[in-house]
Amino acid sequence: MAEANLREIIRQQQDVDCVIVDKVFASCQQRECFPQVEVNIGDNAFGRIRFRPGFIVPNTLIVTDTDTPNFRRVRFTLRIPFQVLDPNGNIITEQFLPDILKDIIIYLPDARDEFEFRIVVETASEVLSTPIRNGNTLTFPVGVFIIIKVVGTVQLLIPSFGYCPPPPECTEFSPTDVCEEFEYADFPDFFPPQLEA
Repeated sequence: MAEANLREIIRQQQDVDCVIVDKVFASCQQRECFPQVEVNIGDNAFGRIRFRPGFIVPNTLIVTDTDTPNFRRVRFTLRIPFQVLDPNGNIITEQFLPDILKDIIIYLPDARDEFEFRIVVETASEVLSTPIRNGNTLTFPVGVFIIIKVVGTVQLLIPSFGYCPPPPECTEFSPTDVCEEFEYADFPDFFPPQLEA
């Protein structure tokens, strides 16, 4: 039945391609809040905080079966790096937020032994209020949005519109010629205004 449906789709849609892609089989979202993160920045001037992508700490991922078919218990430690920058964008210090321990149930179907699923995390971290400086210590709250995905590489049949069109020409870098701008500038008033009678 499925093969007959596939043939009908191919008959109706003549332009189809087989592509190899990372397919998301399941995903879920969570959030974490750290009301008080403290960092010693010495006597450096503070500019801003920049977060880097979170990652699963190596050797912490544990996947075990559950009583529900095709669902697994997934445990790991999530770590999120961040940098404290000075007003010029230079790095004062690089540290990690406190480790986040995850223990979830997620859809992770049975598959042949050679098929590999990957647990992938994405993070979006933000400072929740203005950092407060007390001496050399900077204190700030952080909120973290987390998406956890079960990903596997598969071959998909998709509608195709052909290859992408050629991109536009690149714009060459050209420093501004101040004299050229000056040539077209409006001529200024040379004399002060007079008192109108």
